[in-house]
Amino acid sequence: MTDDLLANYKKAYDNQLGFGTSPAFILVDFVTAYFDESCELYADVQPQLESAMRLLEDARKAAIPIIYTNVVYQPGGANGGVFFEKAKPLVNFIAGSRFGNWADGLDPRVDELVISKQYPSAFFGTSLSSTLTAQGVDTLIITGVTTSGCIRATVIDACSYGFRPMIVGDACGDRHDDPHQANLFDMNAKYGDVISEATTAEYLRELSAGPTNG
Repeated sequence: MTDDLLANYKKAYDNQLGFGTSPAFILVDFVTAYFDESCELYADVQPQLESAMRLLEDARKAAIPIIYTNVVYQPGGANGGVFFEKAKPLVNFIAGSRFGNWADGLDPRVDELVISKQYPSAFFGTSLSSTLTAQGVDTLIITGVTTSGCIRATVIDACSYGFRPMIVGDACGDRHDDPHQANLFDMNAKYGDVISEATTAEYLRELSAGPTNG
């Protein structure tokens, strides 16, 4: 894209949503497959996990809903459809595979929601939308892997269902920086706000502190 076209793109899509009033925090697919070099899904995303885990602690202190997703298939991938047929590395998520275990250090609490999915979006074929709606959530703070795949799909569906997607760029990762940056750019342009870990942490800490008198 030339500089002129990029400038026109930014001019056409240059709006920020901002946070709503009732957020939830999601960690998308932070499982062993993306952290174990013996797996073809390895993505070298340890810094992004560490960012997400720092924010997880802030989210817990803010007492907002916390959601984790993983990917689980029946033997043979019968419930994976065309996605399982196309993306051969998904075989690593057959139920019982160690690659589907949570990444080291990640340990969902009993009061935190775990959603198992078969497709890229955390919303598709799951209870996520109805659960967030029932809890009065209007904003979804999004972390996880991979930026060009499950993060993008989740962001688009969050927007489509009427939730404000806040994508933490520091806490989302991919196998290569080019698709990572390109998808952050496009999601920020059209579907949600790409924000930093620092901005997210400040927001969550303000929630923890509660309303101020003034």
